[in-house]
Amino acid sequence: MRMLHTMLRVGNLEKSLAFYQDVLGMQLLRQEDFPAGKFTLAFVGYGAEANTTVLELTYNWDTDHYDLGNGFGHIAIEVDDAYQACDAVRAKGGKVVREAGPMKHGTTVIAFVEDPDGYKIELIQKSDAA
Repeated sequence: MRMLHTMLRVGNLEKSLAFYQDVLGMQLLRQEDFPAGKFTLAFVGYGAEANTTVLELTYNWDTDHYDLGNGFGHIAIEVDDAYQACDAVRAKGGKVVREAGPMKHGTTVIAFVEDPDGYKIELIQKSDAA
C-alpha cells in the first residue's frame, strides 16, 4: 500500500493551478472535466503519480468558496532552505503566513505559506542529519 493523493476543494481552479505551479513549482500532471457532474479534477505534484504522492485539486463549477473548518491541518513540503523558499514564494506573489525559523519547542526550521483558498502549506527545511 502507498499514499496516492490528498484532495483539496478549490474555489478558482486557475488561481490554484497558478499557485501550485508557478509559486510552489509543482507540475500539472493531468486534468479532466466532468460535465455531467459539473466539476474538474486537476492533479499536481513534484513527480509522476506512479512514484509520488500528489495533490488532487477538485473544482466544483458552481462553488467559488469553501469554509475550511478546523479539522484540516496543512500540507508539508520539504525544501533545501526555508528562508530562501519564503523569499521565492513572496517574489512570486505568494503569501507567507509564518516566516522561516526554528519550530516552537524544537530546532527544525519551518515556515508556512497559504494558497489562494487559505490552505496552509508547511515548508520544512531539509535536515543536515540525513
